[in-house]
Amino acid sequence: MSRRRLGEACAAVPAGPPPLDLDALIDDPGTRIIVCCGAGGVGKTTTAAALGVRAADRGRRVAVLTIDPARRLAQSLGLRQLGNSPRPVAGIGAGRGGSLDAMMLDMKRTFDEVVEAHATPEKAEAILANPFYVALSSSFAGTQEYMAMEKLGQLRAWQDASGRPRWDLIVVDTPPSRSALDFLDAPSRLGSFLDGRFVRALMAPARIGGRTYARVLSAGMGLASPALSRVLGVQLLTDLQALVTALDSTFGGFRERADQTYALLKDEGTAFIVVAVPGTDAMREAGYFIERLSGEQMPLAGVIINRVEQTLVPRIGAGAAARALENSEAVSTLVTSLVRLQGAIAEVADRHAQLVAGFRHRHEGVAVRVVPAEETDIHDLEGLRRMGALLTA
Repeated sequence: MSRRRLGEACAAVPAGPPPLDLDALIDDPGTRIIVCCGAGGVGKTTTAAALGVRAADRGRRVAVLTIDPARRLAQSLGLRQLGNSPRPVAGIGAGRGGSLDAMMLDMKRTFDEVVEAHATPEKAEAILANPFYVALSSSFAGTQEYMAMEKLGQLRAWQDASGRPRWDLIVVDTPPSRSALDFLDAPSRLGSFLDGRFVRALMAPARIGGRTYARVLSAGMGLASPALSRVLGVQLLTDLQALVTALDSTFGGFRERADQTYALLKDEGTAFIVVAVPGTDAMREAGYFIERLSGEQMPLAGVIINRVEQTLVPRIGAGAAARALENSEAVSTLVTSLVRLQGAIAEVADRHAQLVAGFRHRHEGVAVRVVPAEETDIHDLEGLRRMGALLTA
């Protein structure tokens, strides 16, 4: 955009906090967890990876946890794939004592680990083989968010051989949608589920004996026994009751740990970063995330707006271009096309500047970092380092 238009856009933005200083954030030893959240397609995974690489290169021992099932993080880090356990990334941070490990959440495997860690081998074997458990751990609504809380708690508590925390910074890349913040509800939703009449009825002492159990269960739930037995069947009820009873202690421990992780997210050592791009929908989603985090009293560090088109070359209109070229002996079609392209880029830059200015006006107290659009996609470590430099420039 022209210098005049750039100045007008800046003047329209009210005085607010300074730009988001990401180097200061990742260099601060008090910063222990960074959570990147935002809509899909805004560069959130790349941002999380770039912050992890930059922090490790600057001497932090970093773990990057992605909940996004896309494979972009592994590819950009030079790894064939990521699993449910952290994998070291070579060539990062060694010169300054830093390191980088990366992993992708496998919610079923994480659930299995919880069962195996908090049940006897015999009980764990029975739980893992239960058909209801297989469904619950693979596709039950909210399981991914519960397991994200569990895995974050595990990483935070992990210690090395000397007894100190294995990582002094954990960067979390959340799912690419509004459900990215559903893990904030995990403790309360889990508590409501465990304290509900359905689960209490399943755990109530009863004889596991066909219709007798069905009648007791139905009475506890306020349902008609014939309807319940017709819909679920006695064997399914038996399997479900056996699973809930076996998981009682495991669920109780998980609820306690989920509460602890939730408190950890509200701690001053945690920083939430909202990632967006200069588009109406993405900016609206970013506003939703800001409001939600504020309502939960979560520590918001600021907002990153990726892929902002910028130009300081004065715009040349079509008429001016024609007049400037009309007396030339050889009016180049290529030159004319380039002038038109520059005008189109300037228009996009104008629109982006207006969107950013409007966003800042609506969220005056929020620190913002504007990241210019890159010419090429990021697919390797050098690209992530370049992205890290842009994030902190």
